[in-house]
Amino acid sequence: MIVEQRTYDFHPGTIPKFMQLYESTGARDLQARILGNLLGYYVSEIGPLNQTVHLWGYATLDDRTTRRAALMKEQVWRDFLGQVVPMLQGQESKILLPTAFSPNLGQ
Repeated sequence: MIVEQRTYDFHPGTIPKFMQLYESTGARDLQARILGNLLGYYVSEIGPLNQTVHLWGYATLDDRTTRRAALMKEQVWRDFLGQVVPMLQGQESKILLPTAFSPNLGQ
């Protein structure tokens, strides 16, 4: 399994609106259904502020590519992005590989 860590930097004060849109537009349910393995979704409290960090598990990089391409084909997702992209200041994606003793190795 690989883990993708996605970090989004928001303009101050916009995370509550983002979360409201994520829930009310169906984007959260769609993303969960297509990407599948949400390991965690967090909001920063100490350190860099105005961030969300989420972790998604995938079987392989090809699995990730296939699932993310399927997500981008969905009109609900594209409409959601159109509303939230102006709230963003930046984003970062990291691919994390588990160590031999990682508890998530078998997932």
